[in-house]
Amino acid sequence: MSERKYFGTDGVRGLVGKAPISPEFVMKLGWAAGKVLATQGTQKVLIGKDTRISGYMLESALEAGFSAAGIDIGLMGPMPTPAIAYLTKTFRAEAGIVISASHNPFYDNGIKFFSTSGEKLPDEVELQIERMLDEDMDCVHSAKLGKAVRIDDAAGRYIEFCKSNFPSEYSLNGLKIVVDCANGATYHIAPAVFRELGAEVIEYGCEPNGININDDCGATSTSNIAKLVLEQQADLGIALDGDGDRLMMVDHNGDIVDGDELIYIIAKNAQDRETLVGGVVGTLMSNMGLELALQSLDIEFSRAKVGDRYVMEQLKQKGWKLGAENSGHIINLDCTSTGDGIVAALNVLEAICQSGKTLAQLKSGMTKLPQILVNVRFNEYTDPLNDDRVKQSVDEVETELVGRGRVLLRKSGTEPLIRVMVEGPEVAEVSRLANVIADAVKAAGAEH
Repeated sequence: MSERKYFGTDGVRGLVGKAPISPEFVMKLGWAAGKVLATQGTQKVLIGKDTRISGYMLESALEAGFSAAGIDIGLMGPMPTPAIAYLTKTFRAEAGIVISASHNPFYDNGIKFFSTSGEKLPDEVELQIERMLDEDMDCVHSAKLGKAVRIDDAAGRYIEFCKSNFPSEYSLNGLKIVVDCANGATYHIAPAVFRELGAEVIEYGCEPNGININDDCGATSTSNIAKLVLEQQADLGIALDGDGDRLMMVDHNGDIVDGDELIYIIAKNAQDRETLVGGVVGTLMSNMGLELALQSLDIEFSRAKVGDRYVMEQLKQKGWKLGAENSGHIINLDCTSTGDGIVAALNVLEAICQSGKTLAQLKSGMTKLPQILVNVRFNEYTDPLNDDRVKQSVDEVETELVGRGRVLLRKSGTEPLIRVMVEGPEVAEVSRLANVIADAVKAAGAEH
């Protein structure tokens, strides 16, 4: 496959004001995408965004680019990423575009694309768009310019879709739930979903101002919602990230329930209801405790590369329905075409209603092994992963942990970091072994 110049595993992303997230580049990206998609019969695209202040600027730039390519645009305003995936299908649009940097701070932003089926664009289409970006930008005749319209009922449509994924025989009456929307794209949707299903909802992170998205709140910063659950004596907490495709939960004890534990609960409930198709796809970072817990239920488990894109690829290859990252990207292809935090939370709430157990009781069927992650910065002119000292340290640690744990080294896709992960039965042992490897990586990565 050709080397990607702009597209990463989750679209185009970067610091606002610097290429590729500058108004000039984003306008041309809209034009290039429009030109490529037009060759496939595209006439209309949808554009949604999260609550970052830069979304206004980037939305206008994309709109101009698509219009210049002769593509009509439906503007949806602040909407979760999975909502755009769903609405792209229901509006019969040929593509959906999300302006978001997901769980990143407000000063980052990004552009990601969905196909008419609500799935991420195929690699070959992204590569065609990259090639078109190297061409000079032109403009269709004035009579053929794309038109833009605002879609005012998008939020209501998506709320009803989310509710449709919760069995009608159950209600959330009697449950007190803290809902943290990360001051992001779900702020006007998630509380309504859970409230309309009967829950008493305490809102947190639902007052976006353009710069407070993911700021000490949401799925990547759960300490505040954990405190609030305890203070309010709530039954559980639901924490979403800025664009609504990640989910973390908090039980009534204030303990965090991560993506590994959530997919275990969802998979076990599906097995109990005899609706489970195949097994579960995790990633290289999924806790070994998940693998062992699923094994005890005779549920198959497979690991994909890190990234929900790769989880999805493996689900399709195997014909399975459930996949997740421990960071909270949870995919249930029985309900959605991509990771959806609200729907995943409803899947967990269904398990609670079905079993009559608390979230804490449901997660107790899985015991996570201690997992230590050490990030080691390295000189970009070196390659620590191919250094003999690093290889030797990994071999020694793997020998010490054989049958009891795992070792994983991988490069960050966005900065010069080696991520050293060691997993095993005891925290002290795992920490010591992780630092043995990290020291070897530091020594190798410091050389010019």
